[in-house]
Amino acid sequence: MKKQLSSLTSRVLFIASFIITGIAIWEKLANIMGLTLIRGYYTSWHLLEIAAIVLLFVIALQLREIKLYLASNNES
Repeated sequence: MKKQLSSLTSRVLFIASFIITGIAIWEKLANIMGLTLIRGYYTSWHLLEIAAIVLLFVIALQLREIKLYLASNNES
């Protein structure tokens, strides 16, 4: 159960980080045209920073899953 929850969390966060990155790109393009998508609450660089932090967390979750997988193979 814990492994499935970790895998699901990793996938959801991975998709969310790419959605945030896409929003940041569209926001930057809108800003170039003099418009805004998110009303100036966050700058595009701030959104990219959030996406990078989420991706770092996903990498940590994936490394943990790999470590548990290798440990279970060594015990067998």
